[in-house]
Amino acid sequence: MDLQTEIEKREIEDLFEELLKSFTRPLTTENVQLIQKAYQFASSAHLGVRRRSGEPYIVHPLSVAKIVVSEIGLGTKSAVAAILHDVVEDTDYTVQDIEKMFGAKIAMLVDGLTKLSGTYDSKQATNFRKMLMTLSDDVRVILIKLADRLHNMRTLDSMPLNKQLKISSETLYIFAPLAHRLGLYAIKCELEDLSLKFKDPETYRKIELSLHSEEERISYLVHDFIKPIQAKLYEEDFDFTVSGRTKSIYSIYQKMQTKNITFEEIYDLLAVRIVFKPNENISEKRQCFDILSLVTDIYTPKPDRIRDWITIPKANGYEALHTTVMGPKGQWVEVQIRSERMDEIDERGFAAHFKYKGDSASESELDKWLQKIRELLANPESDALDFLDEFKLNLFSREIVIFTPKGEMKMLPKDSTVLDCAYDIHSALGNHCIGAKVNHALVPMSYVLKSGDQVEILTSEKQSPKAEWMNIAVTARAKTKIKDSFKQEQKKHIEAGLKKLTYQFEKLSVKPSTNTFKKLLNHYGFHTKEQLYAEIGMGLVSLDNLEEVLQTKAENRFVKFWNLTFSSDKKEEKIDKKKPFLLTEDSKQSNYKLAPCCNPIPGDNVVGFVSDGEQIMIHRKTCPEAIKLMSSRGEDIVQASWNKFKVLSYLTHLYVRGFDRQGMANMITNIISNEYGINMRSINLDAHDGIFEGHLYLYIHNTDNLNTLITKLQKLKGIDSVTRQDK
Repeated sequence: MDLQTEIEKREIEDLFEELLKSFTRPLTTENVQLIQKAYQFASSAHLGVRRRSGEPYIVHPLSVAKIVVSEIGLGTKSAVAAILHDVVEDTDYTVQDIEKMFGAKIAMLVDGLTKLSGTYDSKQATNFRKMLMTLSDDVRVILIKLADRLHNMRTLDSMPLNKQLKISSETLYIFAPLAHRLGLYAIKCELEDLSLKFKDPETYRKIELSLHSEEERISYLVHDFIKPIQAKLYEEDFDFTVSGRTKSIYSIYQKMQTKNITFEEIYDLLAVRIVFKPNENISEKRQCFDILSLVTDIYTPKPDRIRDWITIPKANGYEALHTTVMGPKGQWVEVQIRSERMDEIDERGFAAHFKYKGDSASESELDKWLQKIRELLANPESDALDFLDEFKLNLFSREIVIFTPKGEMKMLPKDSTVLDCAYDIHSALGNHCIGAKVNHALVPMSYVLKSGDQVEILTSEKQSPKAEWMNIAVTARAKTKIKDSFKQEQKKHIEAGLKKLTYQFEKLSVKPSTNTFKKLLNHYGFHTKEQLYAEIGMGLVSLDNLEEVLQTKAENRFVKFWNLTFSSDKKEEKIDKKKPFLLTEDSKQSNYKLAPCCNPIPGDNVVGFVSDGEQIMIHRKTCPEAIKLMSSRGEDIVQASWNKFKVLSYLTHLYVRGFDRQGMANMITNIISNEYGINMRSINLDAHDGIFEGHLYLYIHNTDNLNTLITKLQKLKGIDSVTRQDK
């Protein structure tokens, strides 16, 4: 057995002592004994086992427990469950053993966490669904799981590259948004930053380096900026702290991607946070606005950048007052104003702060969200991947506030339509929706609502859900309810079809058997009995020639299938997912395709996914579709790299913006065609009020050629920016 060294033993003991010191409230003797018991039990259960990094396994559960306590703010039972979270999964101990030793509640938490252990397996979407089932029972399971994921991300260096890609994409796609939705801002930011670090290390390093070079200037700016604010707050007898921070690396990356801008063009890199101890005789809201008034007396505010998250808190419980002001040296600075209570919610998370500290009045928004999750989970027949997509819709969306005709306030995700609003109120209202009156004006159900709209839903009993409604609905709730409606209709068709077929069987004195159904499914081209019943029930399949169909030989179609499938002499070579896949210009290499969603070209940082037909689809690693695939089909990842590509060229989309000058189009096309000999599919330039925008669709050999061209175009007088687009 691989025993621990003396140094390792001391380090583990130190980690355990740090865990005990992490609790914000004093531990009772009974609680300390319970934690020690869990630690000793887990140490014994994991003895001799090491992580891929080489450290004793017990370091991981202790580290997770420390995150649970110090960074999320949960208590003794959660810490014990975190220490024990891998025991049932990795050893011979059962949940029943845990219950006997530590009680029913801790056993329930450990059981919930054990069910989640498969998130690195091939059925990630199904496992994630199981995870959410535990969330609807006890949100602490998810909070501990987030701590587990955070520690795994912090130690991801020791994993092979394909695992790093898979785990970081899964984290970015689901776990970071989940942390955001549960109010764990610091954890959400770290998960995002670490995901980017492993998914796109080059971009991460560039932004990190840029931030580091700005550090001294930002530090000086913060000092200059807060000095007059501090003086004013002291003068008004506020008990406060002021701190400055920069945007997270991932949020900078996101802004650069979505706005097509460089690091230097991000104007709001800096944020200053004012946290005050409230005067109990004055409302927190009023004190926040008093501080806002003091700040805007010193610095001029940006009129469209005041955000009041106190009057209407975010759905995850976040409360604060935000404004952006013009600071010294022409620098925009975001100022966040909040009380100590508000700050604790932001740091520790809405769920942890309220759900387990008895403040029932403030947990309504979380409960509403959990209720929506329960509704999503209610239908066990729904496809796991569809479920994952729909759940994702409910995570990272910004909220808008709308009002009913009676003035009742409702919160919906940004970009919600009238149809989403109808389903949010009641499924029957959604099913019969024909439109609405928004601010007393008639609008269709596809109308996109804005914050502050007053909405009256209009219905008709003759109305029912249509397939095109799936393109109108934005929220997961609406999409699920529309699908449920289709399934209810499908159920009716299946029952009617079964009845018709049974009647025909009896009429022909045919006894239903496996062979009988094989003939029917082969003849009509269906995979399941349910499909056959449904088509019969809808009248799309006639049973007039049933006797003739049943007399045919079942193997006829199979013989045709065999001839079509195996007549080719060439046999597809099976793809080894463990080996790197080399992309070449060889015309015989037909087992890969370039994804149309991101148009990768030779030289791009790419990743491959093996499809059912043993063909690889190549995506850029930054492609949103690739992130989704890596998070839901991680077992199909193939490392891909380019060989030298010199002959073939690939369609690439560039977006150009700048000041309009006479002959600009001619200068651009001259560089592309004459100087670089690049073929163009199309060029579209549109000028307005002295500014032009252009979309160039070019055939490029590789990224070296592309980067050279972009550099040349950027030097052209009048051009402000040249960026590559995915599509």
